[in-house]
Amino acid sequence: MVLSNTISVVDDDPSIRVALNNLLKSQGHIVHTFASAEEFLESSQLNSTSCVIADVQMPTMSGFELLEQMRAQGHAAPFILITAFADDRTRARALSAGVTGFFAKPFPAPELMACVDEVLREHRPGTNA
Repeated sequence: MVLSNTISVVDDDPSIRVALNNLLKSQGHIVHTFASAEEFLESSQLNSTSCVIADVQMPTMSGFELLEQMRAQGHAAPFILITAFADDRTRARALSAGVTGFFAKPFPAPELMACVDEVLREHRPGTNA
């Protein structure tokens, strides 16, 4: 039996949350969606998430700020950023911040799923990798 992975999707756009929820669940993952970084940080899912997929630009806390906050609190879950405003500067910032994936909206579902699968293989529960 394969253990399901819990993926947290953080995006202020309801249509993106629904689309990612459906895509990830169709691949057998447990998915929790959040409309803001603050909602995710206050949730019980913070400690059990296997991977975070977050939007770069959200109203009160950006995806970058969420990543910084999580790392400051000792959470090492892999982090994938998505954005409608993908430029070279944002991509470089994302990669230097240590994200494991960076995708421009609209992103190809197979490429995102390949990234998710790869990071979940590399990051096993109980490790701080």
